[in-house]
Amino acid sequence: MKNQKNIAVLGAGAWGTALSIVMHKAEHKVTLFPRRIEQTEEIQRTRENKKYLQGVSISPEIQVNSEFETLKNADIVLWVIPTQHSGEIAQKLNSYLPAHAPIVICSKGIDAHSEIIDERSLLTAVIGRELSNPLAVLSGPNFAIEIAQGLPAAATLAASSSELAFSLADILKNPFYRIYASDDPIGVQVAGAVKNVIAIASGIVLGKNLGNNANAALITRGLAEMRRLGLALGGKLETFLGLAAVGDLTLTCSSRQSRNMSLGAALGTGEKLRDILEHTHTVAEGVYTAEAVHKLSTLKSISMPICEAVYKILYHNENVDDVIKSLLARKTTWEDS
Repeated sequence: MKNQKNIAVLGAGAWGTALSIVMHKAEHKVTLFPRRIEQTEEIQRTRENKKYLQGVSISPEIQVNSEFETLKNADIVLWVIPTQHSGEIAQKLNSYLPAHAPIVICSKGIDAHSEIIDERSLLTAVIGRELSNPLAVLSGPNFAIEIAQGLPAAATLAASSSELAFSLADILKNPFYRIYASDDPIGVQVAGAVKNVIAIASGIVLGKNLGNNANAALITRGLAEMRRLGLALGGKLETFLGLAAVGDLTLTCSSRQSRNMSLGAALGTGEKLRDILEHTHTVAEGVYTAEAVHKLSTLKSISMPICEAVYKILYHNENVDDVIKSLLARKTTWEDS
């Protein structure tokens, strides 16, 4: 048996549940922490997360608990709390988490709550202000259901310390889940956040029946926007050629399994954002991230026309067809600019 760890998975949405399953298959001792007591009780009783990952069995060996007190035994914490609640939860956990336990951030997005959106709105900064634990970021082209089913996949684990990144990647991998180490947590976070905004745009292309050519162009130019912002914030170029950027963007813009692409598709068919959000129990993080990226790109004077178009549709109720025409009518530029 390899180096077995006590792993706490905070957050029991689809991704948190899938990660608890994959960590159990990697022969670790796993405790899954739902945010709501009623969800905890249901999973304990049925050994299934019916709301977020229906049809997938959760082993009885995976503990399900809502008592923060038990976090004191954690060797590693997987942070799968929705981005917009992460600051609040981090404050509550200050007296429970052992300071030596690395926190691996598995959520994607930019905190949109503060008045000024800047580098301090990335989750490593938001959580780092409240907790002194070593921080890392896990991101990649991973649909929760496929990970839970044991289908092969890969991801990137990034930390400022190369030693920490390699150590965690080695501990958390298993035969069907390949993890690559990176020393660029900024770039990985920017990629994971921006891809959700681009996925909404990709969904709009799908909903409007604009074709595969348009979607391929959108993904490619979306990657250029992602790279511009990432480099401006201190990310590394190679990150935007790898799993956390090209890989995750391609996956998220290629399937309705993506919550963000599905939301965009509904917008493309004429549904209103308010109605879409009222009829879903999952979080399309790209809605929040679109506003944060708008503020961040404005602050940094970075051109991000696709992300800006999504922001105008979501927050200014601009007509989808008019926004598309405006994008296509932009002045000719060099392709890599």
